[in-house]
Amino acid sequence: MRSAQRILRTRVFVLTRGHRIWQVVADSLAISVAWWLAFYARFDNGTPAFYEQAMFATIGFVALINVVLFVVSGMYAKMWRYTSVKDMEAVLLRVVLGWLSVVAYVNIFPPLDAPLAAVDIPRSVLLYDLGFAVAFLCGMRLLTRSVFERPTLVGGAARSRDHGGARVVIVGAGSAGHLLIRESQRQPLGFVPIGLLDDDARKHDMRILGVPVLGRTDDVAGHVIDAGATEVIIAMPSAPGSEVRRIVERCRVAGVRVRILPSMGELMLGGEASGNLASQIRDVRVEDVLGRDPIEVDLQGIAAYLTGQVVLVTGGGGSIGSELCRQIASMQPSRLVLLDHAEENLFNIQQELLHERGFDDLAIELADVTDRARMRDVFERHRPKVVFHAAAYKHQPMLEQMPAEAVRNNTIGTRVCCELAERVGVERFVLVSTDKAVEPTTVMGQSKALAEWVVQAFAERSFHTRFMAVRFGNVLGSSGSVIPIFRRQIERGGPVTLTDERMTRFFMTIPEAAQLIVQAGAMGEGGEVFVLDMGEPVKIVDLARNMIELSGLRPDIDIEIEVVGLRDGEKLHEELFAGDERPERTSHGKIFRGRSSLVLEADAFLEDLESFERIVLEADQAATLERLAAVMRPRIEAGVHRGEDVPAPPV
Repeated sequence: MRSAQRILRTRVFVLTRGHRIWQVVADSLAISVAWWLAFYARFDNGTPAFYEQAMFATIGFVALINVVLFVVSGMYAKMWRYTSVKDMEAVLLRVVLGWLSVVAYVNIFPPLDAPLAAVDIPRSVLLYDLGFAVAFLCGMRLLTRSVFERPTLVGGAARSRDHGGARVVIVGAGSAGHLLIRESQRQPLGFVPIGLLDDDARKHDMRILGVPVLGRTDDVAGHVIDAGATEVIIAMPSAPGSEVRRIVERCRVAGVRVRILPSMGELMLGGEASGNLASQIRDVRVEDVLGRDPIEVDLQGIAAYLTGQVVLVTGGGGSIGSELCRQIASMQPSRLVLLDHAEENLFNIQQELLHERGFDDLAIELADVTDRARMRDVFERHRPKVVFHAAAYKHQPMLEQMPAEAVRNNTIGTRVCCELAERVGVERFVLVSTDKAVEPTTVMGQSKALAEWVVQAFAERSFHTRFMAVRFGNVLGSSGSVIPIFRRQIERGGPVTLTDERMTRFFMTIPEAAQLIVQAGAMGEGGEVFVLDMGEPVKIVDLARNMIELSGLRPDIDIEIEVVGLRDGEKLHEELFAGDERPERTSHGKIFRGRSSLVLEADAFLEDLESFERIVLEADQAATLERLAAVMRPRIEAGVHRGEDVPAPPV
């Protein structure tokens, strides 16, 4: 009851705003005119006097009942200039409800100042009134929107021209392209759409909000030159990277700038700037042209295991951890605990979640995952039900010099978190792993392989916690990945350095990786190593060339590409499954399960790890390397190594 009263007060309060009062006045006049016109249309030779008296006696009620319905239902909380089809449906529904109220009124209560004969108002008058009311009320709203969007009136296209906007061709005549044109006509955005391109032949030679569809995307360069455009905007959020790359390459021929709307996943998750659609247009990035098909994950459909729960993300300030926090926050956990030992990263994601995403059910913990006492305090105070363990060191050359730190953070830190998760009754524990853990040849890869074994060992011993790992390849744009390195080298004028022209790597975007981690967490029963489908491996030299070209430069001419040779332990090709693992399909097409033929003796392994931990904590780098090789040897000998020149087989 109180809630209904509060809503009603809010909607009545809206009317006190000056820009809403004129809507009430306009609707009242339109309803009154519709009622009067219904009588006028019914009688060819003028309205008889007693019907005219009935009309004037009831006109106040007719206007009042409709306006009250509009107020109560919140119709005046919407601006007419942004009227949509759903708004039209709402107006129609309220008009019909108001009309039924009028029909009931005139058939039950005789007009006060009219003769009794006036009670029998002709049915045709009531039908005329319904038609006129719908036409007037909907028409006024559509007219208002048309006025604001009309290029020759007060709309945005003319205004954009006045502000010297760039002439652009929009690739994609679907919903995204339509919305961009509409926004450009409402307000100055710095560009004026002069044409659309789309491969759907049914749209050719048509106009969308006054902008012509010029033809197919195959001849984008020719259409851009003919139209005199200076820029192309790709408005196809669901397009695969191969399609985007094809369009970008053709635009380079025309010498025009290319920008793009983010992928549908980024738009839905708010991975870009907030605000209207146009504000999210950005320059084309290398991840847009890698050729991967977009991954679809129904996050809301799997949110049940996170909604209303306390969720802990270790490494919450890192590239993967921070994206996990963004996505988890959208699923409304009761509390999201962000833990990281990097103060600035932790502060940045905290501020983003609080002030940009409006999520305030946060707890911030500045801590090192290897500090048992500190981590025990965190787990016992918050008692999380779900843990995503993303904290890890991953800079391979640096860790080769400090193997004790790699094992301490990546392996021992994982053990500490697993022990505490089991102790406080965590329901799901998800380790974020890497393809470097497969047939590992580097210290970082070996430390992450041990972390996977730790999770599997605890999965064998635990009765109430589901321990699992999620393994995937390189993440575009993450801290320490090749893309930020290449970008800095290009900004300095080169050279762009790569270790071998034959080298390939698997890539996916940060939002894709985080989505699939959350999905895998919903699927796990305990003990699984889930492997994300990374698509086809990408040649690093092609990646470098794409980045140089997207910067408006020419590879080997403006920016030199220099081959420097393989680093210690570096592979030409990464693998997603070890030689002893058999890939198995799961209920999600992009997630596989790695089934190992080896049997892990959980108790013996964890006991060995305790003695290994003592060596690591002494920071004895040489002894750590020696012990690491000894621990890894049984797995390497049992597996069938594929060789350095053979990529992992397709799943």
